[in-house]
Amino acid sequence: SSYPSSSPISGVFVGVGQYGKEVRSIDNGTSWDNETCQILTDLDGVAFGNNTFVAVGQSGKIVRSTDNGTSFSTVTPVDNTNLDGVAFGNNTFVAVGDSGKIVRSTDNGSTFSAVTSGISTALYGATFGNNTFVAVGSYGKIVRSTDNGSSWDNSTSGILSTLNGVTFGNNTFVAVGDSGKILRSTDNGSSWDNSTSTITTHLKGVTFSE
Repeated sequence: SSYPSSSPISGVFVGVGQYGKEVRSIDNGTSWDNETCQILTDLDGVAFGNNTFVAVGQSGKIVRSTDNGTSFSTVTPVDNTNLDGVAFGNNTFVAVGDSGKIVRSTDNGSTFSAVTSGISTALYGATFGNNTFVAVGSYGKIVRSTDNGSSWDNSTSGILSTLNGVTFGNNTFVAVGDSGKILRSTDNGSSWDNSTSTITTHLKGVTFSE
């Protein structure tokens, strides 16, 4: 998604990480500026939607920016459970984390509330596509929601390896994880097939480009 910036190139890149660090680029990643945040807690995921950046991290920390990533403000956390990933879709932010924690916001990240995931193991990644949220995590666990993150169903991955990342493209969800595991779903996350990666090292993230 693009929106006005102070650069001739429309759009902003935002990165988040240790000690609440946030960096921002308005020139297609050529140069980066440090942005202001009032927390020292590690941030592990960031998403964008409705002109809002939302970042989540350790101890349940959530921050948001409505000025193209120039400044971030803290959001009242749901609790102190670590949050590892966040996604946006259908005017909803969904964040996932330890112990099967899922929190969601329908007011552009101003407030978050907890929803039931149905599992108690960690969730590390989340994505949105075809009106479906999908989250992946420990022991090959996959959960999905078709009602904007209000309720979640277990999906069968067929593996016990940790899944670290998930993305959507061309009507296909793809998840990656430890020991080179790759899974794909062509039925909106209801069922998953093993794909062959030919490697045994851990895969941490995945994305899709049109």
